[in-house]
Amino acid sequence: MIITKRQPVSVGEMITEEYLEPLGITQGQLAKAMGVSRRTVNEICTGKRAVTVDTALMLAKVFENTPDFWLNMQRRHDIWAALHSPKRKARIENAKPLREVFA
Repeated sequence: MIITKRQPVSVGEMITEEYLEPLGITQGQLAKAMGVSRRTVNEICTGKRAVTVDTALMLAKVFENTPDFWLNMQRRHDIWAALHSPKRKARIENAKPLREVFA
């Protein structure tokens, strides 16, 4: 796994900058196409909500790409966030391989 110092693009940034703005559509229009509330789309676009498998499947259908595109983007963002949060990183570093624990 390659970890970069630069934060990966979030799903919300991608939706806003690569889809909504160029296509000239609003969050409300995207919400209607996805069959979800405008609040759901807004929370994804502002980084307050993560993309689930269901959401990835809807985004893939609406934008005619793959659910893996959206899930991989979310995964990269989540891993980066975990490794760049001191509290979360400390918890992760406390984990030990089973061979060390049961040796």
